[in-house]
Amino acid sequence: MIRRLAGLVLATALAVPALGQDMDAKSGSGAVLRGLDKVNGETRDVEVSSGAGAEIFGLDVALRDCRYPADNPTGDAYAYLTIREPGAAQPVFEGWMIASSPALNALDHSRYDIWVLRCITS
Repeated sequence: MIRRLAGLVLATALAVPALGQDMDAKSGSGAVLRGLDKVNGETRDVEVSSGAGAEIFGLDVALRDCRYPADNPTGDAYAYLTIREPGAAQPVFEGWMIASSPALNALDHSRYDIWVLRCITS
């Protein structure tokens, strides 16, 4: 229930522009994601193309889209990710993740953490 509520709040925040703010966003060709193994502290950065997937610490990560502000390509990125454990039918995470606020809609996994760093713009 909390996860659905957080998703609804996030979707509303992304759909309604702030007063005086231009919300034109462009889609990048992919995203740079960072994975963290919370047990041993190892981090790994992975580039994933839009519409493709990658394995990060044994989790299957699929990137549907990565968007960024049109007027600031190095600005805040947000990506739609689906993260699954191998062989599992249900994803452990599916939704939008925001680079500047990864805890707003975060992966809830006992050992691993994955978040968006930026979109690939070229």
